[in-house]
Amino acid sequence: MKEIQSSKNTLIKETKKLQQKKYRQQTQTYLLEGFHLIQEAKAANVALKEVFINQRGLNEWSEWIEENLSDYYLVSDEVLKVLASQPTPQGIIAVAEMPQEVSSDFSGAWLLLDNVQDPGNVGTMIRTADAAGFSGVILGQGSADLYNPKTLRSTQGSLYHLSVQNGELSALIPQFQQAGSPVLGTALDKEAKEYLAVEKMTDFALVMGNEGQGMSSELLAMTDQNLYITIKGQAESLNVAIAAGVLMFHLLK
Repeated sequence: MKEIQSSKNTLIKETKKLQQKKYRQQTQTYLLEGFHLIQEAKAANVALKEVFINQRGLNEWSEWIEENLSDYYLVSDEVLKVLASQPTPQGIIAVAEMPQEVSSDFSGAWLLLDNVQDPGNVGTMIRTADAAGFSGVILGQGSADLYNPKTLRSTQGSLYHLSVQNGELSALIPQFQQAGSPVLGTALDKEAKEYLAVEKMTDFALVMGNEGQGMSSELLAMTDQNLYITIKGQAESLNVAIAAGVLMFHLLK
């Protein structure tokens, strides 16, 4: 254990830069805030480069810390607040290494996100895909950064339970189709099918589009079938994460 009391410490200044996407990409590391996410990361054998804990965190999770961390920094409340994205940090923050993306045969059910920009929506859909039993999630161009603090919080650790990748959807959709997995889009058009009329499947890809504009016309033209959810009340539309949850739980056999 080492101690850092000043937020002007060089390591703290460098670590704070990870709040910005460009520094996360340069270093291939990101910040994890809060005990639950760090516990999930550790259980998934994610490499933690540094861990910063204040006295409150040390008191609250002393047994886990002793069993799981060989080294850490005991920091002041001021230091932890500088590193945190939330006004009231939970007592522990870690620097984690990004995993190397591995190739996949894309078997099973996959969720593809086309320019879904809100980090809360992206994180929630990853969490729901995990809950529904999906094999993975692919973040297409324009989608929120997986390592944005809000995205990470919204996943509640589910990013460690299934494959989450970045990819160019226009290149990946034909790969799913060639592997025999139908690709289902989401759209309100005359050729779309009500989701309840679609039989459950084991191998497929479901594409969800941008919060305001929906899926791009390019990707809609590539799908095998487009689906819609009938709205019974007076709401104009469903939140994209809610719609994804309805479809995922219905479609997966």
